[in-house]
Amino acid sequence: MSENLTYTATNQDEGARLDKVLATAWPNQSRSRIKALIEDGQLCVNGTPATKMSAKVKAGDVFDLSVPEPEMAEPTPEDIKLDVLFEDEDLLVINKPAGMVVHPAAGNESGTLVNALLAHCGDSLSGIGGVKRPGIVHRLDKDTSGAMVVAKNDAAHRALSNLFAEDKENIERAYLAVVWGVPRPRSGDIEGNIGRSPRNRKKMAVVKKGGKYALTHYKTLQTRDDSLASLVECRLATGRTHQIRVHMNHIGHALVCDPVYSRNRPAGKLNLEAQQILNAFNKQALHARTLGFLHPRTGAYISTEAPIPGDLLALMRVLELYL
Repeated sequence: MSENLTYTATNQDEGARLDKVLATAWPNQSRSRIKALIEDGQLCVNGTPATKMSAKVKAGDVFDLSVPEPEMAEPTPEDIKLDVLFEDEDLLVINKPAGMVVHPAAGNESGTLVNALLAHCGDSLSGIGGVKRPGIVHRLDKDTSGAMVVAKNDAAHRALSNLFAEDKENIERAYLAVVWGVPRPRSGDIEGNIGRSPRNRKKMAVVKKGGKYALTHYKTLQTRDDSLASLVECRLATGRTHQIRVHMNHIGHALVCDPVYSRNRPAGKLNLEAQQILNAFNKQALHARTLGFLHPRTGAYISTEAPIPGDLLALMRVLELYL
C-alpha cells in the first residue's frame, strides 16, 4: 500500500523552495525521491497537483504526498563478475568497467550493472530506484570506468542520495582524465550551467540560459614535453550529465578519444604504436578513480580507489603520461 504524508508550512518556511521544505519535513524521503514523486503527479498543494520543485512556499500551505511502495526490480539476475572494492550489509562500491551500461534501457535490457547486482545481492537490493534502477544512487557513463556506490537497502539509499545531492563536504569524487593540450592555468575551477546543446540535442553543453549549475575542480598532474596531451585530475562539486567531458571541452581541452565531444585530434606527433592504440581506444579517456563518503549508518568514512584499467594505462604510456 502507498503511504500518504501531510505537512502544513510554518512561518519559518515562508519564501523557501518547495523541495527544500519538503525534504526537511519528511527526512525519510530524499530530495531526488520527492522530485520524482512530484514529476509523477503525487504531490498536491492545497488540494491542487504541484509540478514545480522551485515553487516558493507560503505559510499555511498544506502539502499532501502519496508515496507508493518501492517497486520490485524486474530485470533478470545475471551471473556477471563484479570487481567489488567495498561491501557490507548496507552498500557496496564496485569498479565498473568501461562498456557496461548501469541500468536496463531500450537496446540494453541485459548485461547491465543492475543485472549483475541482482545476482550478487539477491533480495537485499534497494527498490527505491524503481523497477529498472534498483540500488542505483548515481551513475557513470557507459564508457567511463571506475568507482560507483550501490545501496542494498532503502535506508542506505535515502541517506546516500541526500549525501550526493547536498553534502559536498563529506563526499570525494576524483576522476583521471587524459585531455588534448595543456590547460591554462594548470589548475583551477570550471563553472558553467550544463544543459542540452542548442545545436545538437543529443549532446550536453555549457549554456548561457537554463541548464543546471555545475562546478568542476581540476589539476594538471602531468603533460608531455611537446604539450600534445595532459593527465588531469578532476574533482566534482556537482554531478551533471557528462560534466567533466563538457567542462574540459568548454575550456578547449576535450578528453582524448571522446566520441561525442572531441571531433579532431592533433596529428604528426605520435609514433605508429601510439596511433594504433588511439585508433583502438574508441571511448573517452576518463576513469572514476577515487570515491569517498560517510557511511550512512555507522558514520565511518569509507575511502575507495578503483585501479586504472589496462587499456587506459596503455594509452597513458604511449602518450608519455604517468602517475
